Amino acid sequence: MTSAGSFYITTPIYYPSDLPHIGHGYTSVAVDTLARWHRQAGDDTWMLTGTDEHGQKMLRAAAANSVTPQQWVDKLVTESWFPLLRTLDVANDDFIRTTQERHEHNVQVFFQALYDRGYIYAGEYEALYCVGCEEFKPESEIVDGTGPFEGLKVCAIHSKPLELLQEKNYFFKLSEFGDRLLELYKTQPDFVRPESARNEVVSFVKQGLKDLSISRSTFDWGIKVPWDQSHVIYVWVDALLNYITAIGYGSDEETFARRWPAYHVVGKDILRFHAVIWPALLMAAGLEVPRGVFAHGWLLVGGEKMSKSKLTGIAPTEITDVFGSDAYRFYFLSAIPFGHDGSFSWEDLSARYQAELANGFGNLASRTTAMIERYFEGIVPAPGEDTDRDVAVQRTVADAAAAADAAVERFRIDEAIAAIWTIVDELNAYITDNEPWALAKDDAQRERLGTVLYTAAEGLRALAVLLSPVMPIATEKLWVALGAAESLGRLVDQPIRDAGRWGILKPGTSVNGLAPLFPRVEQPA
Repeated sequence: MTSAGSFYITTPIYYPSDLPHIGHGYTSVAVDTLARWHRQAGDDTWMLTGTDEHGQKMLRAAAANSVTPQQWVDKLVTESWFPLLRTLDVANDDFIRTTQERHEHNVQVFFQALYDRGYIYAGEYEALYCVGCEEFKPESEIVDGTGPFEGLKVCAIHSKPLELLQEKNYFFKLSEFGDRLLELYKTQPDFVRPESARNEVVSFVKQGLKDLSISRSTFDWGIKVPWDQSHVIYVWVDALLNYITAIGYGSDEETFARRWPAYHVVGKDILRFHAVIWPALLMAAGLEVPRGVFAHGWLLVGGEKMSKSKLTGIAPTEITDVFGSDAYRFYFLSAIPFGHDGSFSWEDLSARYQAELANGFGNLASRTTAMIERYFEGIVPAPGEDTDRDVAVQRTVADAAAAADAAVERFRIDEAIAAIWTIVDELNAYITDNEPWALAKDDAQRERLGTVLYTAAEGLRALAVLLSPVMPIATEKLWVALGAAESLGRLVDQPIRDAGRWGILKPGTSVNGLAPLFPRVEQPA
């Protein structure tokens, strides 16, 4: 990963017919946190998210609701997907919709280029198709139906009957790219992460690739194939192209050259599209492959992968209305090793909120600012001579900042937060050991009291900077309370890779009152 140059990162392009659940929110806040970190590191950062609005499933849903497909997707995006970003404080730079002209036109440019280069041909196709997945199913994902679907073949993911489709289609010569893909995975071992995802992709490609059907002629809700208007481009390959159409492919070559290639963060269920089909399409077009594809795990509720059809989907607002968006972001990004499956439970969320946020970080912030107000009339005191104990705090802060940055480079946000949290634990222990309330009773200890409270305040300054990509609301409140906004400027402008340097908060800064960052919550019934 670069410390200079472009850092372009994307969420998957979401299918808006599913209402957003905490899984969608998890991916969005993970990508937002990585983007915020790089922005604060001074990297040329761009974060993209968006919605995938074509395909048969959308057409059927619109018909069932007696509206046009465009009216249907407009309603879904406006009522559900834009609000999700606001609910979770996601600071995306762009939001692409595959029904936008900038996308539709340049998808045609791309496929015309592939056609002209000889990578697309016409053929006959017959296979079992899942409308829910919008894909022809491989043998491994076809199972025998039970109950009302007995005697039918059903989708292993949706448990719904599959449809036998037979049509003339255009095919992309995916089979020609097996060796080049295997070479890519070998020469760039971190192209697919984590390792379990990489191993799965390598073994899939080694089994041999079949050519990919890239058009449909049985319905018309999609982007027309430029050389044959009776076909529309298969929704999945149309969707993948959002990552380049959003940054000017086909229309603004300067911006495209500046931003591309990207890092893609995806759920592991769509890994093959991103780690196999997508780089092959780019190779065929003569473009650079992505910088990397990171597949995170599934969020499980009651041991099951979340989905609206199984009623395990929880809306993010169910959590944010009670705990706030910062707690949502902190919990999902710290409680689940990024790249692994994780289980959600209200009990775990509530316990972590209380222990780590309210009692750990929040209490540290409020008692430090309160003691500076009480003992130094709200002015950050100048530190005196450092003891070994003070130096140990300084070392913890420097080590935590470096470890967190290294963890973000590996896309391990959970490890970054764990590293930063050593500062919270160290400062809480430091205050307990030094007992500033006892020092305050002895005038001879005035200088020592100043050192202790400066150390706590400067540690909080570092915490505010390091945690701002994770919890932008609480850290902003803390930043203002420390008086840092006036003396150091905006929190989002603080260079995050310098956060571990000691002595940045200036003595003499005025501290303001701080309401609890993480107020006590009433448990939802």
